Amino acid sequence: MKTVILASLIAAASAFAPVQQGAKTTSLNAFEDALGAQPPLGFFDPLGLVEDGDEEKFDRLRYVEIKHGRICMLGVVGYLVTAAGVRLPGTIDTAGTKFSDIASGWEGTTQVPVSGALQIFAFVGLLELAVMKDVVGGEFPGDFRNNYIDFGWDTFDAETKLSKRAIELNNGRAAMMGLLGLMIHDKLGNVSEFFPGN
Repeated sequence: MKTVILASLIAAASAFAPVQQGAKTTSLNAFEDALGAQPPLGFFDPLGLVEDGDEEKFDRLRYVEIKHGRICMLGVVGYLVTAAGVRLPGTIDTAGTKFSDIASGWEGTTQVPVSGALQIFAFVGLLELAVMKDVVGGEFPGDFRNNYIDFGWDTFDAETKLSKRAIELNNGRAAMMGLLGLMIHDKLGNVSEFFPGN
């Protein structure tokens, strides 16, 4: 018995022993200074998706990350607005179903009439195929201005642009985690505990 205890203590102590760090590969160093690589993790690629240093693959993944972040930012705001009870006036279909009759969260997705869900699907498809595209080769992945809409972006200096892009990227990352948390707690039935006044 004493031998087992001694062996477990040695094994536990070895977990705190310093480990020799190997040299980082040059392919990963290619993205160490990329937008979004920040303390405490730096460049974080636990699955090794871009360990080959392929810039085109990295840009595609960054584009997808920005896109999903934007969608989730809208999703979190939409969830919180409907959870607060804000609804459009009027009816959602010809049968007389009011917007206010539809619940928030997952429950509401099953209460939307099929024709309404198809309209949402068609609208999102239209946005995906025709509107939210980088047609002219934007300044960065996810730049959908297409030499049409500016909102003052071109008046910013390079440092401000980089800062604003990092803020959007981080807010999108937070929104992805936030929406996931809202969906999980909605299914668990305790999401209302997170809102003020409950």
